[in-house]
Amino acid sequence: MKYTRFEELPVWQAAIEFALKVFEFTEQNNGLFRGLGDTKNQLERAALSISNNIAEGFERGTTSELIYFLYIAKGSAGESRSMLCLCEKVKRFNDFKSEISNLKVRAESISKQLNGWLESLKNSDIKGAKFLTEKERKNYQQKKDLEEFDAEMRQYRKELEDRLNRELEERNRNQIQ
Repeated sequence: MKYTRFEELPVWQAAIEFALKVFEFTEQNNGLFRGLGDTKNQLERAALSISNNIAEGFERGTTSELIYFLYIAKGSAGESRSMLCLCEKVKRFNDFKSEISNLKVRAESISKQLNGWLESLKNSDIKGAKFLTEKERKNYQQKKDLEEFDAEMRQYRKELEDRLNRELEERNRNQIQ
C-alpha cells in the first residue's frame, strides 16, 4: 500500500497511541515523579517526539530527509524506553511495573517498525517524491507493475507444473495397475 499522508502510517498511529498512554501514565502518577528531576516532562517530550519526527520526515519529500527524521524518531523511542527502565527501578513505581512494562513493549515495537522501514528506504533507488518527474513516476510504476506481473506468472507456472506432475504421476500409477 502506498501512503499519501503520514496519518495513514501504522507506525505513526502506534506512536500517537504510545504518546497518549505515556501522558495517561504520567498524569495518573504525577506525584511519583517528584524528586526525579525533569523525568516526567522528558518522558512526555520523548514520547511525543516519535510521532512528530515521523510526520516531519514524511512531509519533507526526500528519502534522505525521511531517513534522518526516522532515526530521530527511533532515538526518541529508545529514550522513552530508557526513562521507563529508570521508573521500573525506582521503588515508588513498584505498583506500576506491569503498566511500565506494557509501555516499554509499545516503544520497542515502534522501534522495530521504524527499523524495518529504514532498512527498506536505505535499499531504495528512489530519492523521494520531491525529485520524481512525471516521467520517472510512470517508469517506476511500470517497473513495479511488470515485477508484479512476473511474480504472478512465476506462481501460475509453478501451479501448472505441479498440476501436470500430479497428472503424470496419476497416469503412471494407472498404467502400473
